Amino acid sequence: MKKTLIASALMASLGASAIASAQEFDDRWYVNIMPGVVITDNDRDADNALGLRLGVGKHFSPNWSLDLEANYANPEQSANDLHWSQYGVGLTGRYHFVEDGRNWAPYLMAGAGIEWAREEFELIRNPASPARRKDSYPYGLFGGGVGVDYGRVGLRTELGYRIDIDDNSATRPNQDTFFDLFANVGLVIKFGPERQRAAPPTPPPAPPPAPVTTCADLDDDGDGVNNCDDRCPNTPAGTAVGPDGCPVPLTIDLRGVNFDFDKSTLRPDAIATLNEAIEILKKYPQLRVEVAGHTDATGPENYNQGLSERRAKAVYDYLGQNGIDASRMVGPVGYGELRPIDSNDTREGRARNRRTELNVQN
Repeated sequence: MKKTLIASALMASLGASAIASAQEFDDRWYVNIMPGVVITDNDRDADNALGLRLGVGKHFSPNWSLDLEANYANPEQSANDLHWSQYGVGLTGRYHFVEDGRNWAPYLMAGAGIEWAREEFELIRNPASPARRKDSYPYGLFGGGVGVDYGRVGLRTELGYRIDIDDNSATRPNQDTFFDLFANVGLVIKFGPERQRAAPPTPPPAPPPAPVTTCADLDDDGDGVNNCDDRCPNTPAGTAVGPDGCPVPLTIDLRGVNFDFDKSTLRPDAIATLNEAIEILKKYPQLRVEVAGHTDATGPENYNQGLSERRAKAVYDYLGQNGIDASRMVGPVGYGELRPIDSNDTREGRARNRRTELNVQN
């Protein structure tokens, strides 16, 4: 009983160590068939003999394999040719020193199990001689070898010692430990289709380059004009600025929005100028403007006052029809002939005086 418990503990610890790691590898089950020779311990007084080891196992990691193995040998007693056979079963773990790109690998092995013995021995001056003994005992083994992998079939050659803990030996009753040397060469035959190697993972795409920030992307004073184009980079918040980032004049002179003599109808050439003014007002929604109309000094003053109001209203209505809310416009206001910007004594001067203006209120 004691010997069986020792063997069971050895096999359990061996199995636990053999499955310690896991990753991608050939984990098919296989059988091994390994004939060889057993060189018996000199203390056994037995001949060397041919032996056979059979096993089934698999890899539990790229380096570790575990086999359940049976062994058999049938040596004879050297002195009197008495029969003496032994057979056993146990677990053998192997640690393989594998390298990528190489189909062979050396390995170390260790194992444990139960051995059975059938032994004949002489009884001195006893007609019942030879007597027979049948017994079991634990064993351990260690050694090394080299394996070669050809896919479904592989080769193993190995050399090792088996340690038999036999305290009931008939030939050596006062000895309980024996060392048998064994050497085996054989085949490893695998079952099932070969595992397909997983394709290496696709590397993640390289991160996009960090955006390069230039002055065109910056607006330090928050006036809506980027730093590259801003000629007035420190404009106070809320200040109305032009495309160059500088404050716009308090009066937006709608040059080109002039009128024919005694008319308040917008001419086609005035539309383009008004559209530019609309874009400015849309860009700066905080602006409020007065829409003012003016005339030259030709004709009665009262008449010119009404005409200037009609001209202011024409601009006022156009701005409203094109997206400028009435809350942003004061007027329309007519100033008649009271605010000339040029001489009324020339034809050109009078044409310039017939105008409208947007006067900024904030």
